[in-house]
Amino acid sequence: MSVCKKSPLNKLSLLAAMTAAMVVTSGCQSLKTANATNQPIGTVQGQNTAQPKKLESFNITGKIGVTTPGSANSGTQGGSAFYAWGQQNDRFAIELIGALGIGKTNIEYDGQTATLVSEKTGTLTAADPETLLKKATGWQAPISQMPYWISGRPAPSDSAPKLDAQNRLISSVNGEWRASFSYKGNDKLPNKISAVQSQGNKVVMTIDHQK
Repeated sequence: MSVCKKSPLNKLSLLAAMTAAMVVTSGCQSLKTANATNQPIGTVQGQNTAQPKKLESFNITGKIGVTTPGSANSGTQGGSAFYAWGQQNDRFAIELIGALGIGKTNIEYDGQTATLVSEKTGTLTAADPETLLKKATGWQAPISQMPYWISGRPAPSDSAPKLDAQNRLISSVNGEWRASFSYKGNDKLPNKISAVQSQGNKVVMTIDHQK
């Protein structure tokens, strides 16, 4: 799959090898709040410590689970998929297997248009990946914020970020979404992101960074 013919995503090897062991860890984390009024996210209790930069490119694999409150008759619904995600600047390519009830699925975004291809839906397009995912599956997920959150830092439109004792992002708010982050040992990048929307939608994503 490709985002564009000249994109480095053309030859992402992780999209050809989807078998990755998922390890989900969580631990005790002490909270520190970044003052969003005058202090940058890297300033905590008077200490100016650099936060991780947004990763301009990354290759990750893992598992994503989505739950939605559903209707009064159907109750809570959910689905899950294994994924491989290749990011290059604002472009990305995602391959999903067991894709939330619509079969193997490819999602690509070139910075302006999102395209989804699956066995069940055929080819769909939308202006942004969130609209596309909802159109294809009915699920909602904060995809546009994920490249920042995967990098261990808040998205530009986030508010109320909180850091742990190691200055790692452990929670952040983006509109109706509240995200929390877990880390393996002393890793600086999260290995699990959980995002809950005020309307009851929830996304849990485990992350294995490919080196």
